[in-house]
Amino acid sequence: MIRKATLKDVKKMQKLINYYAKRDEMLPRSLSELYENIRDFFVYGSKGKVAGCAALHLGWEDLAEVKSLAVASDKMRKGIGSKLLKACIKEARWLKVKRLFALTYKPQFFAKHGFKRIDKKQLPQEIWSECIKCVKFPKCDEIAMLKRM
Repeated sequence: MIRKATLKDVKKMQKLINYYAKRDEMLPRSLSELYENIRDFFVYGSKGKVAGCAALHLGWEDLAEVKSLAVASDKMRKGIGSKLLKACIKEARWLKVKRLFALTYKPQFFAKHGFKRIDKKQLPQEIWSECIKCVKFPKCDEIAMLKRM
C-alpha cells in the first residue's frame, strides 16, 4: 500500500535509505533531513512496516526532484519502486510540475518510466544548493534523468 509518510516512519525510512547508501547505491539521509522533509515522502508498507520510500521535492517554479527512492532488498522486483515513482509522478502532475528529474545510479529504472538521460549542467543552478552539503561534492557521479510532464 502506498501512502504519505508519517513521523512514525522516519527511522524505518532512514534505515532503508542508509542501507543502500552504505553500498554506495544512493546518498545517505540524516534523521533531521527526513523529519524536515517528511511531507515530501511516500512509503510502501502496512502494519507499521516500511518496505519502500520515495520523495517528491519541489525545487523551482516548474521543476521537482524524485529523491531517496528505496525498496527493501527482500521486496525487490515486485513493482514497489514503480508504484512509488508513479505516486511521485501523479503528485507532480497535480502540482502542475513541468519537469521532473532524478539524480540516480539506476538510470535504467527511470528510463522505463519515461525519463531521459541529460547532462547535469542542464538543470538550473537553484537545485545545486543541496549538493554543496553532499559527501560527493564536487565529484558527483550520479546520472541525471529528466521527464517532461
